[in-house]
Amino acid sequence: MNIKPIKTKKDYEQALERLEVIFDAKKGTPKGDELEILSMLIDNYEKEKFPIGFPDPVEAIKFRMEQLGYNQTDLANVVGLKSRASEILNRKRKLSLEMIRQIHDRLNIPTEVLIQAY
Repeated sequence: MNIKPIKTKKDYEQALERLEVIFDAKKGTPKGDELEILSMLIDNYEKEKFPIGFPDPVEAIKFRMEQLGYNQTDLANVVGLKSRASEILNRKRKLSLEMIRQIHDRLNIPTEVLIQAY
């Protein structure tokens, strides 16, 4: 077992190749331990090099509305006016702090998603 930190793209590719070789290793064996450590190293490298950002705020609102079976009138009840809901969904109006609070509270969308620029 020759495990080392993943610092370069080449290190990453080699780690992935090794992972494929030992993928079915049994837990509690030397190869199983190597698999576990290698998986953590790969995961850390991927989080650092390929971070996944938050979804677009408007897309998050649309997705959550779909999940809840909401229509534009339901969103209007959250943000105040039907015209305001339409403007938000069509990207013609930015979310105000108060709208972000209301949407967060009523639709349970994280504020970190809603505060992003779009």
